[in-house]
Amino acid sequence: MTNPKLPKVAILATGGTIAGKAASSTATTGYVPGSATVADIVDSVPALAEIAEIVTEQVSNIGSEDMTDDIWEKLTEISQKYLDDDSIAGVIITHGTDTLEETGFLLNLVLSSDKPVILVGSMRPATAISADGPMNIIEAVKVAVCPEAKGKGVLAVMNDEIHGLRDVTKTNTTNVDTFQSRLFGALGMITGGTPYFFKQSVKPHTTQTEFSLQDVKDLPRVDIIYAHA
Repeated sequence: MTNPKLPKVAILATGGTIAGKAASSTATTGYVPGSATVADIVDSVPALAEIAEIVTEQVSNIGSEDMTDDIWEKLTEISQKYLDDDSIAGVIITHGTDTLEETGFLLNLVLSSDKPVILVGSMRPATAISADGPMNIIEAVKVAVCPEAKGKGVLAVMNDEIHGLRDVTKTNTTNVDTFQSRLFGALGMITGGTPYFFKQSVKPHTTQTEFSLQDVKDLPRVDIIYAHA
C-alpha cells in the first residue's frame, strides 16, 4: 500500500482476535485467533490507504495467551528497527487482548523513541458481522500519524479511546469496552475520526527509562508460589 505523499506507518502483526476467524458471521466466541495474516487485515480495510502509506511485517500469529519471551524479544527488536527508520512516522502492533497490556507495559519500558507506538486488538473476530477490528485499526493509524501522539509512550487504541499502556487493563472477556484505565482514565479519545488528547503519563517511559532491548534478552526467572486457606 504505497502513497509517498502520506506518512508511512509500520503495522506489525502478532495474531489475536483481530486476526481471528469463526465458523459464521454471527459467532463472536469459539473462533480461532491468529487465522488471518497482516496482509489480510490491511486488505480488509481499504480506507487505510487514504490515511498513511502502510508497510507490514508478520512477527507471529498466535492467540496472545500463548505469548512467549522469545516472541517478546523478536517484537521489541523489530519495533525498534522501524522506529529507527527516519521514514517511519509510527508503529502499530496488532495483538490479542489476553496479554496486550503485558506486552505494552514491556514495550513502554524498553523501546527508545518518541514516535507513536500503538497496540491495537479487537474483541470480536474478523469474520463477525459487527467486527470491531477494522475501526480499531483505522483509528490506531490516525493516532499514529497525529503529531500530538509523539512522546506519549506506548499506547492502546480500542473502542474510540486512547490509553497509556502503563495504566490500562482488560476488564471483560467479551465486551468491546473492555480496556479501561480505571485509576487514572484514558489519555484521549477519537471523535469523528480525529484523535484528541487530554492528558499524558508523567511516569518514565521509552526514552526516559533505565531499560533497553538488552533487558528483554536477559529476563530474570520469577517463580510464583500459590497458597490458599
